[in-house]
Amino acid sequence: MEFKTREEFEKHIKKTVITADEIKLRIAEAGRYIDSIYSGRPLLLVSILKGAFVFLADIARAVTVPCEVCFMEAKSYYESTESSGDVKITMDLDRDIKDCDVVIVEDIIDTGRTLADVVRILRSRGPHSLRVVTLLDKPERRVAEMKADMALFTIPDLFVIGYGLDYGEYFRNLPYIAEYSE
Repeated sequence: MEFKTREEFEKHIKKTVITADEIKLRIAEAGRYIDSIYSGRPLLLVSILKGAFVFLADIARAVTVPCEVCFMEAKSYYESTESSGDVKITMDLDRDIKDCDVVIVEDIIDTGRTLADVVRILRSRGPHSLRVVTLLDKPERRVAEMKADMALFTIPDLFVIGYGLDYGEYFRNLPYIAEYSE
């Protein structure tokens, strides 16, 4: 998919689901939540790319405890609005997480398969603690047992874009969450 004009791009934005202001308010709450758990202990924020990079940047600025940032890429969507069901780790962490306090920063928990695999892999590496903070939770679609320690928003079964989430690598730059329209 390629867009030649702004109009072509915008016609796929069906409606705003979560505004930029609503996201900002919940990010501040998430920062306080993370600070309260770690109380000054350093932590490692792990972003699941590509969708969570915007969320990670805002979470990293919202916490006051010392933190490092690492990236991992896992995919289950391939230019479709349906999960392929085939989770692939396409980029692994570049550091050892043994004995680290780790917070996985995820964009959306949909079927739960991708995150369940990531959590299983990271737990096997011996972190001191492992928690999950997700921007969006879509429990209606869950097929794997997966629950975040904190979900900023619970949404219905919609295909959403914006704030890092994409369709065919587009729409990540929207400052809000919108429903995608084919």
